[in-house]
Amino acid sequence: MLSLVWFRRDLRVHDHPALSRAAAEGPVLPVYVVDPVLLAPDETSERHIAFLGESLRGLNEDLAALGQPLILRVGDSLEVLARLVAKHRVTRIVTHAETGSRAARALVAQAGDWARGRGLDWLVLPETGAQPCTAPALQPVTEGTGVLPGARALGFTASPCPFRQPGGREAGLQMLETYLAVRGQGLPPARATAPEAERSGVRLSPYLAFGVLSAGEIRAAIARLRDTPGAAPERLSAARLLTAQLKRRDTARTAPLAEPEGAPATGAWARGETGLPFLDAAMRALIASGWLDHRSRGLLAAAGMQLHGLGAAGVGRHLARMSTDHDPAILWREMARAGQGPILDPVATGRKLDPTGAFIRRWLPELKPVPDAHLHTPWFWPEARRALAGRYPEPVLDPACAAREARALRARMAPGRGRTGSRAMPCDDPLIEGGFRAARGPQMTLDL
Repeated sequence: MLSLVWFRRDLRVHDHPALSRAAAEGPVLPVYVVDPVLLAPDETSERHIAFLGESLRGLNEDLAALGQPLILRVGDSLEVLARLVAKHRVTRIVTHAETGSRAARALVAQAGDWARGRGLDWLVLPETGAQPCTAPALQPVTEGTGVLPGARALGFTASPCPFRQPGGREAGLQMLETYLAVRGQGLPPARATAPEAERSGVRLSPYLAFGVLSAGEIRAAIARLRDTPGAAPERLSAARLLTAQLKRRDTARTAPLAEPEGAPATGAWARGETGLPFLDAAMRALIASGWLDHRSRGLLAAAGMQLHGLGAAGVGRHLARMSTDHDPAILWREMARAGQGPILDPVATGRKLDPTGAFIRRWLPELKPVPDAHLHTPWFWPEARRALAGRYPEPVLDPACAAREARALRARMAPGRGRTGSRAMPCDDPLIEGGFRAARGPQMTLDL
């Protein structure tokens, strides 16, 4: 029996139930299709293709070491699968459940109907079993491997990301080890400022989003740490936090996907040129690194929708394009939460997340001459017009007035919600006016 294993968001050989199941029963054709439907064009940019390319190279090396390199093709998934099935007389297609965009889920469902209609076995397995499974040995099948074209050739948006995390399994394993050993011993995400979050963030989300690492493998690493005699309390605390975040991730990825229609947002908010320093610093950090702590990313989403009047689809798709760790199942759930939460003051929130101004000064070097007392509100600095003219924009909106208008609009659209029209925030929402609560719910990337 020759099985075709269809890789998508599971770019690994370790803890891969589909690959292990197929290899146990005969030769395997491991296939990855570069299909625009699966990559969601409105939510994908050059940084994702670069991360994907590095991850696919690692996957190909691992598969080749097991006996059968990866077969990579570009085009329509059903057409590619049909050609390979006919050429090699494939009798079964084995894959994992799709958790990507609504279009990707529909495509995989269509592929299942197509396979069953042609008398093929169509086997969809849970991505992670009770215990992580080992990488199997593979029997070689003669077929050209193929290469991944560049992002421009594939028609995706250019998106320079000089501080992007590298793709690939080795990079993911190193990130896991450094978090459990060192970085996770800092403040928990719910209490960390933006600069502290940059240093102590988990940063495993892109490796989980592309499936370079599995949640089961991470849980196994945590279990080994807990079983280690004399493990430092700080490391055990980091392990407990990571376990809780993985549990919330599993919940988010199995929830129904409410994905609005619309193109990515553009303009001052999307470029980080609103004239509101912390908001701009957060956007520029995301653009430059592809990662941002969950509270800062939540503020970007809320401010874009609530204060700048941008639609949820536009805000979400811009954040998706900028976030190397974009996971549709998580993003759109959290966009809904950000849009329905309290109306946020980006200046007050920025002061809480960056009390010393270190984050702003790092990402907005043009504000170097601004005194600390005016850093979050440079328009109040008497020398602003002279020192910042042509270097940093004046605010595109008055945050206090915009917040009042947003509250009034919400009250008109949803009467009976109270004086401000703001729905009571659940206890697990991380951002509240006047301060923070412990973040128990996922925020864009679950702070992974």
